[in-house]
Amino acid sequence: MNWAFLQGILSGVNKYSTALSRIWLSVVFIFRVLVYVVAAEDVWDDEQKDFICNTRQPGCPNVCYDEFFPVSHVRLWALQLILVTCPSLLVVMHVAYRQERERKHRLKHGPNAPALYNDLRKKRGGLWWTYLLSLIFKAAVDSGFLYIFHHLYQDYDMPRVVACSVQPCPHTVDCYISRPTEKKIFTYFMVATAALCILLNLSEVTYLVGKRCMEVLAPRHRHRKSQRRHRLPDPCPPYVVSQGGHPQDGNSVLIKAGSAPVDEGGYP
Repeated sequence: MNWAFLQGILSGVNKYSTALSRIWLSVVFIFRVLVYVVAAEDVWDDEQKDFICNTRQPGCPNVCYDEFFPVSHVRLWALQLILVTCPSLLVVMHVAYRQERERKHRLKHGPNAPALYNDLRKKRGGLWWTYLLSLIFKAAVDSGFLYIFHHLYQDYDMPRVVACSVQPCPHTVDCYISRPTEKKIFTYFMVATAALCILLNLSEVTYLVGKRCMEVLAPRHRHRKSQRRHRLPDPCPPYVVSQGGHPQDGNSVLIKAGSAPVDEGGYP
């Protein structure tokens, strides 16, 4: 499988991603895809050839292998990596749709026409929902595959010996798995990286939703605060000093805004 092609496509997602999404992409390609391509495929390369049972009954080793390994680890991981990375392409496709729509708008109304979007890459409107749903889908895919692994291989374990009594085996036979410790370590590693990716996706969902709520609620809070200020009475109303109330004695007159004039000469 050409993983370099997939990596080249998804590298463009960084232009539209947050810091958490960039960390997620690095974890996927360094600790999942790279480990899968370099090591995991070689470790499971001899899984059926070296699955040996202590019987010479024809077909018994094949049936026992299918009983304990209904789906190969490496094939499940390959399917998981494909499904978990493809939602990121939806963001790139949505941005490409915006760019095409903007191009047609300019062709129709001229190059000086107002733009449909302030920033084609800014996560607003439908692009925000596409980005959010892609994060939820990626977390759901990883969670689903972790459950599948746990259901098929109890506690993600890789025993050294398994007892098999499936037909056409003449009796209960012992079958031996090749390199069980090495396979168990790789299984735990892939499970841990998948759990880390789920945590990063959920953290980014929380960040996006929280940031969006703050953007929506902040203007309302400022509006209510300004209304509350307008309702408060003025603790220091303005006064106007007038000269000419009594020109013969030079006394001034203090005039309060919105009230009758008060003669200072009337007070002792």
